[in-house]
Amino acid sequence: MPRGSNAKRERQYEHIRQSALDRGESPERAAEIAARTVNKERARTGEAATGSPASTRDVSSSRRGGLRSHSGSRGPTRDQLYAEAKRRGIEGRSSMTKEQLAEALGKRGE
Repeated sequence: MPRGSNAKRERQYEHIRQSALDRGESPERAAEIAARTVNKERARTGEAATGSPASTRDVSSSRRGGLRSHSGSRGPTRDQLYAEAKRRGIEGRSSMTKEQLAEALGKRGE
């Protein structure tokens, strides 16, 4: 958990970390994703002492997640499709494109 956080940010960190683990990320990568997301939110809201221009002016992490979710404009990411294909045991998934993964999972047009 990033230093200087409060209880809300700790809950946010754990939620993001667990979500990344559920998607099939390694524990190290899940912790990195969660820490970066929480740090960016802290910078955007003025809780952090410093923040890059990209962190303070960019789309918020929660908004970006909504845009890239399953109901977003371009649907799930390739990594999300790959993780689902892995859970379902679909053969040949590592060499498939995003479109091929979506077709194999029966998600065309969603």
